[in-house]
Amino acid sequence: MASSSNPAKGIQDGHRARKRFGQNFLVDYGVIDRILGATPGDGPVIEIGPGLGALTVPLAQRGNRVIAIELDRDVIRHLRIKLDAEGVGRQVELVPQDALRLDLAALAEAHGLTPPLTLVGNLPYNIATALITRLLAQRGQISEMVFMVQREVGNRLAAAPGDSTYGRLSVLTAMHAKVEHLFDVPPEAFNPPPKVDSSVIRLTPRSEPLVPPAEQAGFERLVTAAFAQRRKTLRNNLKPLMPASTIEASGIDPSLRAQALDIPAFLTLARRLDPSN
Repeated sequence: MASSSNPAKGIQDGHRARKRFGQNFLVDYGVIDRILGATPGDGPVIEIGPGLGALTVPLAQRGNRVIAIELDRDVIRHLRIKLDAEGVGRQVELVPQDALRLDLAALAEAHGLTPPLTLVGNLPYNIATALITRLLAQRGQISEMVFMVQREVGNRLAAAPGDSTYGRLSVLTAMHAKVEHLFDVPPEAFNPPPKVDSSVIRLTPRSEPLVPPAEQAGFERLVTAAFAQRRKTLRNNLKPLMPASTIEASGIDPSLRAQALDIPAFLTLARRLDPSN
């Protein structure tokens, strides 16, 4: 279901997208409906970057309680007016905060929410990777996240071993969450249109990470080194950490590139790291 009035109307009423906030407002009803279809239809939702209410209003209209996190106070002013005009002002709580400083446990306590929480949002492209990384560090508070991101970032997050976009971000995200690419979104779905395509993805935190917490620091160090130069082999990239003979002793071909390895293979190598190195 889409809102009864044009979600882009606030732009015409005086708010112009601000580049420093990475603002591109969603205005395509079809895309809005597909995101709604991917988001649970009951219970509270934490919306990050509500903009001018393209998702906020229909979420509230169908019965969701929405806690909306927005940094731009000018957007908040326009959004309050829109929410009241749509008759859903009481179902939406606007939180003027930088999402990169979001503490989900504190937010839940302040608003009487019971984790795990559902998060949704059209993320500013300039902070999407950093924000998702921060949220995954709080994954115990989250049931699922449905986010719009730059397509390139979405591809990297959802990539599997062997994919051309598979890299450090893919591995470290998959360690903590299942990532699903839901659909792509063209630039004309936004006002103003971005210069890139977008993707909607779903991240579902794992009940247990694929790497034991005590081993995650070494694992991340190993993965970072393995992808340091994508065109180089494990033999070359891991030379500062271990000789090729150690890689071979792990049952892994040192002539492979990092994008050929899955998480168990990386963990096998990480367990061969010399703690004194």
